[in-house]
Amino acid sequence: MDERGGSFVAVRRISQSLDRGNTCHSTSAEVVAGSAAWLGRGLSCVCAQRRESDPRPSFDLTPAQEECLQRLQNRMDVAYDGSIPEHQEALRALWNVAFPEEELHGLISEQWKEMGWQGKDPSTDFRGGGFISLENLLFFAKNFPKSFQDLLRKQEGDRSVWEYPFAVAGVNITFMLIQMLDLEAVKPRTLVGATFLRFLSENESAFDLLYCITFKLMDHQWLEMRASYMDFNVRILQPASSI
Repeated sequence: MDERGGSFVAVRRISQSLDRGNTCHSTSAEVVAGSAAWLGRGLSCVCAQRRESDPRPSFDLTPAQEECLQRLQNRMDVAYDGSIPEHQEALRALWNVAFPEEELHGLISEQWKEMGWQGKDPSTDFRGGGFISLENLLFFAKNFPKSFQDLLRKQEGDRSVWEYPFAVAGVNITFMLIQMLDLEAVKPRTLVGATFLRFLSENESAFDLLYCITFKLMDHQWLEMRASYMDFNVRILQPASSI
């Protein structure tokens, strides 16, 4: 995050060597000019298309990587529950950072549609992503507020008349990343998954940071495609399932 109000370019939080097997902790941040520079070099370069007939390779994990993966999987296993005070507060916090100038009337309110939820009760949209998808959105909003606001308010580019729903897109991106990186497996079965876990062992926020980058890239792709609302699931998110 730079000093101009939380503008998101690309953040890389890894040490000089990924082979040291460090435990989960944050290291110094390196801000890289250009969109998703570290992602392009570290992850997308290994995202080759795999045929269904190809055998899945297996990658062994270090004890530190196993611990980091288990921590992340524990987060993934938590379903959103509107009766839990912590979940209620996280949802309120998301509203407050998204619309600080507008008071929220309730956790069930027509106001939520302004953020791109499908109805007046956001809890019904968390089924695909769980509580971690709310955490991802909140992480994005708090750490990269300018980029978050740009996407939320559709301030960049020649926007389509029928835009994608911002909040629902965020939940779907969480689900997409979990599937793409095969994070529900005991250990990675793809090179991209193994590469991600090396980043995760250096910074436990790696998944949240990757989420922010992916959201920006998805929005960029949306603009390039001149897509419509009907294209959202078919043309924006579906290709990730083939990785």
